[in-house]
Amino acid sequence: MPPPAEQLNSLPCWHIPNFVLKIEDLDHEGASTFLENVRPREALKIAVEASYTWLYTPLTAPRHVKTITLVLRPFDGVAHTLGSDTDKEIHFSLDYISGSASRARDEIIGVLVHEVAHCYQQNALDTCPDGLIEGIADFVRLNAGYVPPHWKPAGGDKWDKGYATTAYFLDWVERRCGSGTIRKLNAFMQDRKYDPKIFLAVTGDSVDNLWDMYCNELTQDTEREDTR
Repeated sequence: MPPPAEQLNSLPCWHIPNFVLKIEDLDHEGASTFLENVRPREALKIAVEASYTWLYTPLTAPRHVKTITLVLRPFDGVAHTLGSDTDKEIHFSLDYISGSASRARDEIIGVLVHEVAHCYQQNALDTCPDGLIEGIADFVRLNAGYVPPHWKPAGGDKWDKGYATTAYFLDWVERRCGSGTIRKLNAFMQDRKYDPKIFLAVTGDSVDNLWDMYCNELTQDTEREDTR
């Protein structure tokens, strides 16, 4: 039975851009792994909707991205994103894809979620620290459910180390300060230069104090595990 009309009307109507796929080497093992494990349009749509869900609301979701081109080609590394405000290009390594065959679908979609987040996230007029940029992208991936088995929360001397370290910290901030906190943080960086005080404005606490509390919690959790 289809959902009632009022439920359909309540679902977000996200703007989905045009998707283009380019595969530079169809004979590469990574190309076969990609095509055998995901439907390209479906995977990219999942990634776009993840960015909208965790960084925006239906009223604030941006519509500036017109085209996302996914380029699959051999190179060292994983993936990177480039392009203009309206036309984005994601380069995804066929070598990396072939090396991830054991969990291909989740890893492919997870990487796409991270890279598509770069297409949509705010960057404080190009002044946002790289660690926070990468951490927010992995925060989206974390909450979308495409978590690699080696990821785990970690403390240390830097909250903005980036990637999973910052992602788990931001997820803790989201849970501590309320649903939508990282969405507000993203919105704060739309039209102003970066300042660490944005955490104070969004959460009511400084980022350094939040990081100290987070690391203390991790230490306490580890100690409890060790005593079991």
